[in-house]
Amino acid sequence: MRLLKLLVLLPLLALLTAPPVCAQVTFGSSGAEGDPFRRQQWRVPSPDTDIAAYALLFRPPGAGPFRLAVIAHASTQNGLRRAQTPQPEYRALTAFLIARGFAVLVPERLGHGATGGRYVEDQGGCDEADYLRSGRATADEISLALEDLRKQDFIRKDAVIVIGHSAGGWGALALANADPKAISAIIAFAPGRGGHANDEPNRICAPHTLLAAAAEFGKAARIPVTWLVAANDSYFAPAFSLALVDAFRRSGGKVDFRALPAVGSEGHWMIESEAGVNAASAELGRGLNLPKPVVTRKP
Repeated sequence: MRLLKLLVLLPLLALLTAPPVCAQVTFGSSGAEGDPFRRQQWRVPSPDTDIAAYALLFRPPGAGPFRLAVIAHASTQNGLRRAQTPQPEYRALTAFLIARGFAVLVPERLGHGATGGRYVEDQGGCDEADYLRSGRATADEISLALEDLRKQDFIRKDAVIVIGHSAGGWGALALANADPKAISAIIAFAPGRGGHANDEPNRICAPHTLLAAAAEFGKAARIPVTWLVAANDSYFAPAFSLALVDAFRRSGGKVDFRALPAVGSEGHWMIESEAGVNAASAELGRGLNLPKPVVTRKP
């Protein structure tokens, strides 16, 4: 009798002790379109195959195919702040891009907000910061999201624009070694990492290491970069940003650097405001590589 009971219980015990079956990770749209600009929740691949990263997709009217602009958000080494980060939208910048015919993807990277997961782009301690590794990790995340969207029928396969902000801009610089036929241009707003060390303005963790990493990214760069910084940026001030530009350019990178007027109380966040986008509109227009209008003569 005891043997019979044991035989009956064995399958139940196996079920209770078996590892949980993970839900299948799915990508693509995860909600209806809404306002503004056909705003829609999406899920895109991440370096963690068990996690689909949250993203927002915006589109102009019509069926497309549209050129794609991917916006890579800023970051922080502070884990609590990352976890509390709201899903980035860059509304004014998105409106600017939509008006020029772009579909806009704003992916949330691992370790941030609702996406969660391990922070794969961690630069490490201040004195021993590894800016090469962190930048390349960010570039990989941007690339995964970008390549997933390029599979959609309403997206053109060529002439993608990558716009990066702060740590997202640093990752965009690391992505400058990509195929120029796929990514036509990169626009980086105050790219860098390690700014506001210990929450102190105009202090950067291991600045010489950051300069060396910029030079390394420049060696492999194939895509032209528009590099923008506001006069009142206290994370990567124009003088230091120009030093980064020089390091990137001397090793082979092609850069158009522009210092913009002061915007708001802290220029580092200019691209998140309408005033900042307006201040950068001329440089943005040049960096987008828009086709020139065809001049026709009257008969």
